[in-house]
Amino acid sequence: MQTIQQRFQVEYNYSVFFTENLFDTKNPLLQDFFNQYTEQGFQRKALVIVDEGFAQYHPDLSNQIQSYFAASVSHIQLAPEIIIVPGGEACKNDPALFESLVEAVDTYGIDRHSFIIGIGGGAVLDLVGYAAAVSHRGIKLIRIPTTVLSQNDSGVGVKNSINFRGKKNFLGTFAPPVAVFNDLTLLRTLDDRDWRGGVSEAIKVALIKDASFFEWIEEHTSALANRDEAAMAYLIHRCAEMHTDHIAGGDPFEFGSSRPLDFGHWAAHKLEFLTGFQVRHGEAVAIGIALDCVYAAKIGKLSETELNRILDVLGKLGFDLFHPKLSENDKINLRNGLNEFREHLGGRLTIMLLEKIGKGVEVHELDADIIAQSVDYLEGTKIIHAL
Repeated sequence: MQTIQQRFQVEYNYSVFFTENLFDTKNPLLQDFFNQYTEQGFQRKALVIVDEGFAQYHPDLSNQIQSYFAASVSHIQLAPEIIIVPGGEACKNDPALFESLVEAVDTYGIDRHSFIIGIGGGAVLDLVGYAAAVSHRGIKLIRIPTTVLSQNDSGVGVKNSINFRGKKNFLGTFAPPVAVFNDLTLLRTLDDRDWRGGVSEAIKVALIKDASFFEWIEEHTSALANRDEAAMAYLIHRCAEMHTDHIAGGDPFEFGSSRPLDFGHWAAHKLEFLTGFQVRHGEAVAIGIALDCVYAAKIGKLSETELNRILDVLGKLGFDLFHPKLSENDKINLRNGLNEFREHLGGRLTIMLLEKIGKGVEVHELDADIIAQSVDYLEGTKIIHAL
């Protein structure tokens, strides 16, 4: 019989909104969004899931959400329970949490015409997004990121995941949200670690794509480190813009092995696990960027002048650029991280290194001895800074 050749395309559209005081009834942004969903015959519902760490700083959040929906979005029925889940990477390590979200979907009748609203940092949004993507083969997901890192990077993308078998993001989906709402006022309760943590992702995308954006960061390190909201608002918007442009113009579901937005991440992912997630993602990415930049300089791709500029920016923002776990077990653990990254890509290693600030180049092998030398370089740099 003749072979049937199937081919089709699915178009995705979603907006990343920028606002302040999202749940103030005087702010019509959410109302205007939900007014797109008023077709007769559908009883649309919304299940809200909130990061516990964020909720502790915003004890009136549940009341604000309920008041907003009652006053402005009455055609969307809120689930009677606003679910609170632990924040941070640990939430992606607990299968029971994932199962509890799927159970809530079933209990409250959240169907494919309804919404799941995730409010929290990147890890919680990953967990919530994964539950939304696999329940009923896909429930409409709204992300409300509450950290710099999730507002400028992970929260505006198309990936969702949980950790499994000791490996980061082993289970996951490519499932875009229907909308992302970035509220600058939600960042005010962040501690200093999480405030600066997300800046590492902006540095990442600037280094591989936009030298002028890196120069802007370089000029505004003091403002960013001192929590200047205007500077942070620009950084988040520009980083999110570059992130979404990359997704739209390249390989959004990562069918190939090229993943330039994972610059600095192969070592970062392993370092997070090696430290039991005591090193947070943005902090690990800063170290991963530093390590790969030192490596690039050692093989003659990146000039020493530009390497020093990069390390100086990371240092001025308050990032540590070395952790003892990098050297542990004669650096075998770190090399294992490279092999795990290779496996995650499908067998062919593709790593982004810098040729110069603003221009990355892909390589398919890293020399273990030079990786070790690069780790030693960062350890020496740490000692110098301590003096």
